[in-house]
Amino acid sequence: MAAAKRTAQARGYGGLNFRDLADEVGIKAASIYHHFPSKAELGVAVARRYWEDTAAQLEAMLAETADPVRCLRRYPEVFRKALENNNRMCLCSFMSAEVNDLPDAVKQEVQTFADVNVAWLSKLLVAARLVSARKSEQRARAIFAAVAGAQLMARSRGDISLYDSLIDSYRAAGLLPA
Repeated sequence: MAAAKRTAQARGYGGLNFRDLADEVGIKAASIYHHFPSKAELGVAVARRYWEDTAAQLEAMLAETADPVRCLRRYPEVFRKALENNNRMCLCSFMSAEVNDLPDAVKQEVQTFADVNVAWLSKLLVAARLVSARKSEQRARAIFAAVAGAQLMARSRGDISLYDSLIDSYRAAGLLPA
């Protein structure tokens, strides 16, 4: 699963290949097929684990500090970590770009990742009294899209400082708390 995650972060769903994964972890491809009879089932499992891990990471961040503004400031760190890891991307952002080629079950897991992020951001925006409950989902979607977009731009140039600069500009513009 860890090898599949790394591959999908670097090459997307299209880059998942049982033979390459088997070589990377030192097993036979048949062993992977034993657990995941199809590429779609592997894609579902990897994307599900990714959003579950992200949800746990977001909740852990919130548990560390009860200050929702501080958590919102730290949110971009979640996406920055992928860039720090050999210029990889958020797995679900990468797969979102491939949405037309994804099996329906994989699409659902990728959409759940976005939903989890938007719900968490929305909850914190309201708790921080930055927006009303009525406007929180719209603002949360804007933050999620902006942060994912910053990651995409930075990855395309192999320049993590571009990511940092974009996040700073979002803070200066008021999208994210300063």
